[in-house]
Amino acid sequence: MNKTVNINIGGLIFHIDEDAFQKLTRYFEAIKRSLSNSSGQDEIMKDIEMRVAELLTEKQKSDKHVINNKDVEEVITIMGQPEDYRIDDDSEAPKTETYYSNSKRRKLYRDKDRGTIAGVCTGLGHYFGVEALWFKILFLIFVFAGFGTGIIAYFVLWIAVPKAITTSEKLEMTGQPVTISSIEKKVREEFESVSEKFKNADYDKMGNQVKHGADRVASGLGDFIMKVFGVFAKVLGAFILIFSSLSLVGLFVGLFTFGSTSFIDTPWQRYINAVNYTDVPLWVFGLLSFLAIGIPLFFFLLLGLKLMVTNMKSIGNPIKYSLLAIWIISVSALVVIGIKQSTERAFEGKSVTKENIIIQPNDTLNIKFVSNDFFSKDVFHREDFEFTQDSLKNEVIYSNEVKFHIKKTDKPQAYLQIERLAEGKSFREANERAEKIKYSFKVSGNQLLLDNYLLTEMASKYRNQNVELYLYLPVGTIFKADDTVQEFDYSDNSFFNLHYSSDNYTYKVESNQIKCLDCPADENEYDDVDAQEINISNDNDSTETVTVKINGKVVTETKKGKKGKLQVNSEGVIIKTE
Repeated sequence: MNKTVNINIGGLIFHIDEDAFQKLTRYFEAIKRSLSNSSGQDEIMKDIEMRVAELLTEKQKSDKHVINNKDVEEVITIMGQPEDYRIDDDSEAPKTETYYSNSKRRKLYRDKDRGTIAGVCTGLGHYFGVEALWFKILFLIFVFAGFGTGIIAYFVLWIAVPKAITTSEKLEMTGQPVTISSIEKKVREEFESVSEKFKNADYDKMGNQVKHGADRVASGLGDFIMKVFGVFAKVLGAFILIFSSLSLVGLFVGLFTFGSTSFIDTPWQRYINAVNYTDVPLWVFGLLSFLAIGIPLFFFLLLGLKLMVTNMKSIGNPIKYSLLAIWIISVSALVVIGIKQSTERAFEGKSVTKENIIIQPNDTLNIKFVSNDFFSKDVFHREDFEFTQDSLKNEVIYSNEVKFHIKKTDKPQAYLQIERLAEGKSFREANERAEKIKYSFKVSGNQLLLDNYLLTEMASKYRNQNVELYLYLPVGTIFKADDTVQEFDYSDNSFFNLHYSSDNYTYKVESNQIKCLDCPADENEYDDVDAQEINISNDNDSTETVTVKINGKVVTETKKGKKGKLQVNSEGVIIKTE
């Protein structure tokens, strides 16, 4: 029956039998003797005790578990014998595992000594065996592309992951075995680092700094500010690096899609060619755009790298000046192309034809727009321009840019004036392009059927081709406008007010205005040719009664206030007051 005792190792209480206690005591004494000539003996012993306490905790199966000889021997086997790891100053230190070896034994800690802010990224780098820079970039990507989740994740890890404080924790963080040798070596390195700083210190300078405390505080504050700016510079550098890299990738992809028909042939390339007035090959324009935008982005990329990596080497002046020359040439070429592009639409040409409309004097002219079923089944469908084929399989430019106007003529015969319009770099070229516009209409009995579209051959390209229709009607002509007319009607409302409520209204051309013969009174207020507008104005707020005689009828209106308007039609009916 063995006697048990309670001992405190590394701040933890253990129940241990007497034999195991004696063995562990002799083990610690042997370690102290082996470290008698080592720097930082107390620090090393503290770390060793904490490591032993950690291993003994793993042996405990319950709160009542008693540490025995077997448990102590297993701990000694892991930690090693003191005589096997004695290190002399002049001898070579025992070999340990490499920095990123033994990944299974690594533990996740925050490396505050090497970290910039909280050591989260540096700790993750130790744990996964990669450079901490990649984790910093990853967090920044989630900050900007993940709606701020990178900041939340960083703070969560800051709180959840402990900081590596003891030597054992620092060794576990890098995956090095926590033995007497490794603990002693780590502590010796830290002590030697501190000793070296003291040996190389300028004590005269330190004395002057003590005398000038205020200067020292200011210097410390300046160092803090510089560190903050250093962190900001790295964050800014990462942002610039990500932005410029993604932009360059996008430009490179665009070069082989927008700028080349060799790899991808897509319908929208025809639209680009249609408005490419200079006939410069699309791949040339794409390459010039890539160079004009890509070279500044490349220098932004280098700037981001320099902000993140302070000792980054320069690419050299020859490369810089070469890229600058290429950029100037590209921008200059794009400017020339832009000027030529604008001059290609500097002039507007016109081709005018007149066609008589033969209808009987007593007939009502029915006006209607129609579509071609081959191009569109819906007469109300509109396109500025699109590329398609006609019934003969010829590629054409199809457009619904047709405008319709109704006007009065003093001639006895109605006629339709068709104006075809297009743009070009000269009047001659614009006129030639306008003459090539295909547009037609048809008169069937008392019906005027107007095409709702125009066609242009592909060789003419798109130069804002459109058609203006002017229908001139003699006074007294009666007509009806189909509901399709409202889609294309651009008539002057003061002369012809098209009523959208019905396509069955009858209109009559009079000397000054087209009048609706059967429209409701509330819709016909602007069609009265004899309507008059009277201004009311007096110098006070008194009530004024206005009496006016229209076509033999007396109209009376009471108006209170300084100013107002009264509008009366030819029937003597007040149709508007203000």
